[in-house]
Amino acid sequence: MNVQNIINQIEKVDPEVYEKLDSRRDVMKGFAKASGRIALAAIPLALGSMFQKAYGQSNTTLIADTLNFALTLEYIEANFYIKGVATSGLIPSPEALAALTTIRDHENAHVSFLRTAITSLGATPVTFTAAQFDFTAGGAFADVFSNYDTFLAVAQTFEDTGVRAYKGQAGNLMSNNDVLTAALNIHSVEARHAAHIRQMRKARGANVKPWITGNDSGIGPSVQASYNGEEITTQAGVNIVNIGGFTISSAAASEAFDEPLTKEQVTTIVTPFFA
Repeated sequence: MNVQNIINQIEKVDPEVYEKLDSRRDVMKGFAKASGRIALAAIPLALGSMFQKAYGQSNTTLIADTLNFALTLEYIEANFYIKGVATSGLIPSPEALAALTTIRDHENAHVSFLRTAITSLGATPVTFTAAQFDFTAGGAFADVFSNYDTFLAVAQTFEDTGVRAYKGQAGNLMSNNDVLTAALNIHSVEARHAAHIRQMRKARGANVKPWITGNDSGIGPSVQASYNGEEITTQAGVNIVNIGGFTISSAAASEAFDEPLTKEQVTTIVTPFFA
């Protein structure tokens, strides 16, 4: 077994592998010494241990960073609903108040869970206070807490963005099944929030469905970044339009799948909401 060749091949894929270990010299010296002490059959175990050192911690760091990103989004949503529910005269009916209070409680639960999960990984969860947010987005939604329709429009944008954000980050959590499962559970709740908020807007006359059609926000150009890319009709290289001989329009094909957002895209979307 040519250990050096194995490491050289890994280095082609990950040029920083030696930084994650010690140094090229130390790694090769260690294996030179080991060759006189361990049987050839044991070398794969030694390699596994070495690369667990290289990538085990980096996986944990990636997971913690991903959860902190999710936590940031949950803080935005939680504080948005906390203020909305507490604003006298904003929400016009007991039924709407009850629904939005439930959503507020869900977002608070997500914040608490993510903080606990991050701490359990040995990392430090981010913390935000209400004073750190500007839900008018620098004046773009100046009446967000005095106009109920504006409030619901911003709520829809937050929820739709959250659904796509969780989908975009799921791959970073695949090395930890428990964390991935929990994140997907939150993702599904965010999707139900989005559908419910959209139904609330539709009941007030907004031209929206419980799901996204094409890249139409049903709000306007001020939130378009949250919806760009949703018009895609090809999945895993398969065009869904008229698939299998069925009459399936581009609109229906786009509605059938949510598209992920990258961390960079989400950051651009939410940055205006920080004070």
